[in-house]
Amino acid sequence: MTNPLPGIPLIESPLFPSLQASLNLTAGEARIAQSLATNGFAVIDFPDAELDSRIARIKANLAPRFVGVDLNDPASVKAGGDRRIQDAWTFDEDVKAIACNQVVLDLLGKLYGRDAFPFQTLNFPVGTQQEAHTDLVHFSSLPERFMCGVWLAMEDIDADAGPLHYWPGSHRWPALNNLLIGRQGYGSKLDSAQDPFAVAWRALVAAHQVEPQTFLARKGQALIWTANLLHGGGWQSDPHRTRWSQVTHYYFTDCIYYTPAFSDEAFGRLDVRNPVSIVDGTVHAGRHLGQDLPRRKKGGGLGPRRALARLLGR
Repeated sequence: MTNPLPGIPLIESPLFPSLQASLNLTAGEARIAQSLATNGFAVIDFPDAELDSRIARIKANLAPRFVGVDLNDPASVKAGGDRRIQDAWTFDEDVKAIACNQVVLDLLGKLYGRDAFPFQTLNFPVGTQQEAHTDLVHFSSLPERFMCGVWLAMEDIDADAGPLHYWPGSHRWPALNNLLIGRQGYGSKLDSAQDPFAVAWRALVAAHQVEPQTFLARKGQALIWTANLLHGGGWQSDPHRTRWSQVTHYYFTDCIYYTPAFSDEAFGRLDVRNPVSIVDGTVHAGRHLGQDLPRRKKGGGLGPRRALARLLGR
């Protein structure tokens, strides 16, 4: 396959329709690819024959870590408070196995045109009730959009449990950064990295007149979503209802990884990340076309602006 635009994920590329035939996709993969390209998300049945057993073990292991979440007491109040564990893969082999599922990794690599690696997990016993946001302001890359998420339902989800919702097609809207919203972010402090972008997201929703869709998932279904898809958590109207789920965030190889909410790209001031692959512990420092991102030396050396310019051959 000859791709004149290798710096755009395949399923987000304007050339995807002409490149798709050369990918040798199965019928199921083609459906997923088309949904990601058109809507910014795709629903799959998670490919793990041991999934039910894994979910049972994860619940038993993680439930005691949450106040008020009692697997044996359906009447316990489960709403409110901090209801997530980040990077449970570090101590739970089943969480890690879900994140490192080889079928999912192979699929993502085929659809994005670069190898995928998981770098973060989030496990929830209840809904997040999180405001609409895109992951791109938290996790971005150069080239842009080489990041995605996979949300796995660990039980049947109904409307009272605060289900996931998303705005179809919003992945094609502008990828917000501080330059676009008139803010300087490098070195700033925020309680929530996404808060400064909320007004702009609301304005885009109003301008496009798009209604959100709700994902009433069955246990074992998963949602793949692109980096710029606007999504959030619905209201948990029943405080006794659980919404067990796992999110895995993925990056792709040969990129520079950074956080736009705390960066000023115009000045080359990037809040650079060095994500660690959950699969094998490899540290993925920034790379472009196989070349390492130059690091600033303590007390001197290249600043981030000059380093980025040198990396890009400018």
